[in-house]
Amino acid sequence: MDKIAVAKGDGIGPEIMDAVLGIFNAAKVPLEYEVVDMGKWVFDKGYSNGMTTEAKQTIEDLSILFKGPMETPKGKGVKSVNVTARKTWNTYANKREFQTLHGVDTVFSKAGIPIDITIVRENIEDTYGGIEHLLTHDVALGRRFITRPGSLQVIKYAFEMAKKKGARRITCGHKANIMKLTDGLFLEVFYEVAKEYPELKADDVIVDDLCMKLVTRPDLFDVVVLTNLQGDIVSDLCAGLVGGLGFAPSANIGDHISIFEAVHGTAPDIAGKNIANPTSLLLSGLAMLRHLGLMETSAIIENALLYTLESGIHTGDFGDKTIPSVNTTEFANAIIGNFGKQPSINAKPIIANNYKTPTHFVLDNNPMLESIESIKEEIVGVDFFVESHVQPKIVAELALKHTLTLFKLTTVTNRGTQVWPTGSIFTNLVNTYMCRFESADGEPLTQVDILELYKRMTADFKVCSMELLNRIGDKKLYSSAQGQ
Repeated sequence: MDKIAVAKGDGIGPEIMDAVLGIFNAAKVPLEYEVVDMGKWVFDKGYSNGMTTEAKQTIEDLSILFKGPMETPKGKGVKSVNVTARKTWNTYANKREFQTLHGVDTVFSKAGIPIDITIVRENIEDTYGGIEHLLTHDVALGRRFITRPGSLQVIKYAFEMAKKKGARRITCGHKANIMKLTDGLFLEVFYEVAKEYPELKADDVIVDDLCMKLVTRPDLFDVVVLTNLQGDIVSDLCAGLVGGLGFAPSANIGDHISIFEAVHGTAPDIAGKNIANPTSLLLSGLAMLRHLGLMETSAIIENALLYTLESGIHTGDFGDKTIPSVNTTEFANAIIGNFGKQPSINAKPIIANNYKTPTHFVLDNNPMLESIESIKEEIVGVDFFVESHVQPKIVAELALKHTLTLFKLTTVTNRGTQVWPTGSIFTNLVNTYMCRFESADGEPLTQVDILELYKRMTADFKVCSMELLNRIGDKKLYSSAQGQ
């Protein structure tokens, strides 16, 4: 039998993982499990990424990680082990399926509105890069990366998954009306990929409108693909539609390594009491079995779970309160006892197993993702973020002293709003301005030109940060300021 890596997690993690693996063993799932060391207690031993060196190597060797909920210590300057794992192994697509479960009462189940939504969230980029700087004691800056190759990976996956699922609609959630370059790029790639799938209805919706529609008419949506932060928020919103994170499976899909995990908390207040609900982790495990081609085995277990829920059997966190709740072990045993039974609603078809042995990859170099651009980028200016406590007019006067013949000062902004050459006296200011210099004659500049201007600017300012302004052909690769 093939092995997969298992990280039991923190808090209730070990007990719900044991319950799920007990169900798998009873169903004769043809897998062995190698337990690896990850989580809060590993942080506490001094491993800054929350996993031991041996754990990292084992996961890379086995290519599949089944993972319980994990806690990241607060206030110790360490990154989330969950985010670190997804990013380290480039599990670029977070797939989360949300379905009405008979026996789990929600507003929508009581109204007879069925929910079957799949959220595909980009998993690597966006603000989850965690690249942040305090430019001054008052001003923090976070960098948001959206890339064409990264967007292409997750969007291509979403369309392929939607096609296999038999989806009727795929929707891109975005904020491209405001973030025209970052979300705009993501949306552009979405429609480029959509051309390859004419059989799917592809459309887009602004993310705030999407949230409103999801809580009023969730049955209108089928597959939704979003950037990382927006996808994180919307997927938790969708979990609330079907009963909470305890019923929300999560699969993190990559080309080489995939992670299947529970995304709810570690619930330390009930840890060790054998009363936790293992449903989310079980559903994530079933997604893992389907990923491995164990279709029949997955369907048998899922039908047993659905039958168990229909029967009114429940742990203490949900269900009919007039029916006594069962503990974690009893809930798992009830599922095992219901193998072979069919729920009256949403029974999963029994499809023969097509087991795929996990591929063990050996890479010599990091994969490089890069699209080919036929026209070379040119530098046509620079944005300097400078610390200053004076009024915009004085900032501009000081900056104008340093423009040289190659540059012209085109705008001064504060928190993204133009304050020079025009602006409003009612715009509140903070102590960091952005001074934008562009090529005086529109011709390309060199990095040496930029560095010379940088050097001159330091005579009057503390330069906190800078960004080059690039152009491809006639297309500017930078945004305008509010009010510019």
